[in-house]
Amino acid sequence: MATQGTTGANNVTSRPPPNPSPLRTAKFFQANMRILVTGGAGFIGSHLVDRLMQNEKNEVVVVDNYFTGSKDNLKQWFGHPRFELIRHDVTEPLLIEIDQIYHLACPASPIFYKHNPVKTIKTNVIGTLNMLGLAKRVGARILLTSTSEVYGDPLVHPQDESYWGNVNPIGVRSCYDEGKRVAETLMFDYHRQHGIEIRIARIFNTYGPRMNIDDGRVVSNFIAQAIRNEPLTVQAPGTQTRSFCYVSDMVDGLIRLMEGNNTGPINLGNPGEFTMLELAENVKELINPEVKIIHVENTPDDPRQRKPVISKAKEVLGWEPTITLREGLPRMEEDFRKRLGILRNE
Repeated sequence: MATQGTTGANNVTSRPPPNPSPLRTAKFFQANMRILVTGGAGFIGSHLVDRLMQNEKNEVVVVDNYFTGSKDNLKQWFGHPRFELIRHDVTEPLLIEIDQIYHLACPASPIFYKHNPVKTIKTNVIGTLNMLGLAKRVGARILLTSTSEVYGDPLVHPQDESYWGNVNPIGVRSCYDEGKRVAETLMFDYHRQHGIEIRIARIFNTYGPRMNIDDGRVVSNFIAQAIRNEPLTVQAPGTQTRSFCYVSDMVDGLIRLMEGNNTGPINLGNPGEFTMLELAENVKELINPEVKIIHVENTPDDPRQRKPVISKAKEVLGWEPTITLREGLPRMEEDFRKRLGILRNE
């Protein structure tokens, strides 16, 4: 039986945080905030970079190995004096001078993380160790984008941050689920042992422009199928639920968490809960009423229910989503149509 309890977020650190760069306390020169975004060429990462670059006091350094990310997502910033892009794999050490780290690097789609599960767990474990080592050396604050997958196939519904989860440690999804759980452990161990300033966001299903079109996640699958006039493939039984947060809302939550004083973990997601069949019906109605909806075999260890409790995010961050699913789906459709070169028939 899964256990519930405290997250350990309120434990007192045994050491003070490491000192940041002397430029942070310089008397006559105020340097820009140098922010590292790992996985910054990916879906959420590139939207986060866009938001960070809007602040003229930020310098943004993106690190990505392009396993799932793309330079196209960042092309508007090429040549900008406050932007730098480095091709690098976080499983290798990185020596760089920065003030904050948004650690997003890791494939989030089952198609990609199950393609190379050993690489996925190395990214979660060794990559997080490398980023924590960097944070310790330069005195940076670090935010980890963890996932609702740490709750596994939950025995508690909806899920709040005190729930310890119900995860299969030897399943085909374990490289991602357990990898993120270990990453959270490492974050708190560095926080308690070395005083590192940490922030942990547990991200629930996020969607929006720049998602990989064929990445296997349900929203991108349905929209791409609808645009191509293909049947919407609902995995059986179709009653399993998810909660979908639009990417701009997610980015807002991540920045608020980084700038706030709470270590987390904090759930970031939209508490609106939809069955897979309801999602398919919405996509059909909004994008292509002519397509059929069919059922296909489900994948192993697919969680039956997923819905965040976001009361902590509301209280601590003053954050909650503002964009509904029916508002977000057409925005994503427009992006997919441009990339697929398929115009809507008026």
